[in-house]
Amino acid sequence: MTLFPTLPFPELAFASNEDVLRALQDLDLSKIAGVLKTLTDAADAANITLPIASTSAILPSAPVAGSGTSGKTKKHRRTLDLTVPSSSSEPASHPGHAHLLANKWMGADKLAELVASEGLVYKKGKFSAIEIKQVNEAIQNYRTTRGLSEEDLNRIIFPSDEKKKDAVFWSEISIAVPLRPIVAVYQYVRRAHHPMKQQGKWQPEEDAKLIQAVFSLGQQWEKVAQLVGRMATDCRDRYRNHIVDREKRVNGIWSATEEEELTRIVIKMQKGKDLDTDIFWGKVSEMMDGKRSRQQCRIKWTDSLSKKFKTDGVSARWSTHDAFILVHKIDALSVRDDTEIDWKSIPDSQWNLWSAHILQRRWLTMKKSIKGFEDMTHAEIMDILRVKYAEMPSYVKVAKVPPRSDEYVEGSDNDEPRAGSSTGPGTLAAKGGPDEDDDSE
Repeated sequence: MTLFPTLPFPELAFASNEDVLRALQDLDLSKIAGVLKTLTDAADAANITLPIASTSAILPSAPVAGSGTSGKTKKHRRTLDLTVPSSSSEPASHPGHAHLLANKWMGADKLAELVASEGLVYKKGKFSAIEIKQVNEAIQNYRTTRGLSEEDLNRIIFPSDEKKKDAVFWSEISIAVPLRPIVAVYQYVRRAHHPMKQQGKWQPEEDAKLIQAVFSLGQQWEKVAQLVGRMATDCRDRYRNHIVDREKRVNGIWSATEEEELTRIVIKMQKGKDLDTDIFWGKVSEMMDGKRSRQQCRIKWTDSLSKKFKTDGVSARWSTHDAFILVHKIDALSVRDDTEIDWKSIPDSQWNLWSAHILQRRWLTMKKSIKGFEDMTHAEIMDILRVKYAEMPSYVKVAKVPPRSDEYVEGSDNDEPRAGSSTGPGTLAAKGGPDEDDDSE
């Protein structure tokens, strides 16, 4: 028997930072403290010494080399079939635009300008598993055809002078992913190959270095990174999500007053925007006096309060009808892998109760229910689910929500590909969300 059987911890074996944060927001720390105090008081009364393990005992141990597989976590495999044509919902880039994206270094403002003036189509958000494979193959092809060593390749990716980029290399790699701007490919490859990636938990002394570096240099993250010894994007995300307003930060379960305040702020900021995708969460956090971070605010709204607001407080549960709709919506996308799915585009005017994150988790649950799914392609998984959900459930109650309204830095906290890791198709969508939260924290 467990003290807290409803906690979502069993699902955190492969969790991202955001998954952990979601779990912590639903955790009432006061209850744990109460249980521990009760146990301690009872032990004292009975003159019993509780066998409390040292902190070192609960820390993950370093991996030990061995011939067996004991102690190793099974890594989720992803079977990709690149012989399948790309998504029919993903239009081919205009030849002129494809050349432009692969050769001209443009920032977000210039890209947005071309979207408006020339109808430029490009992708934003995290790279899908297929895009990652295409980029990696392009890099290896470039290296082998030119007889380059790994050291030579690293010197191209990380030149001593950042202003002297190898234009031929970056253009050739960008051509492998036609709808991605060259600057996005540059940023992704440098993150993926960075010698300081995945350094683990931030230490207090690193936080101190970061604070001092930002104080001295401002938010020039590449320069800050050199002083701190972490990737620029890691420094940026650590600073804005954990350092700013840290002394005010509240963690754990939200109070009713906080929920009311967040709802009031989000509704006030709506002004014709989509409440789930177009809100600037950094501003929301500021308006809450920094008591909750931008991540906390966004997660609380999209996973909980948005649903409550849309239903006027009426409780709603995921149904087989919702599963039927989700399976057929994903099937209609004709994607080659679920990391190509833009989960924010799944809801429509007739079915918009569930957040992108919830839809993603529900899909993963359905996919993992299939025996041997790890060795199946997305198409094979869809074949099974299409049969399972071939008929609409007899009891139909569409989660339809009437509209309630008062009248776009590549990079992320979690870059690993997963189902729905693509935070958006960029200009493939009818309208794009603000760039501020393109990292999908």
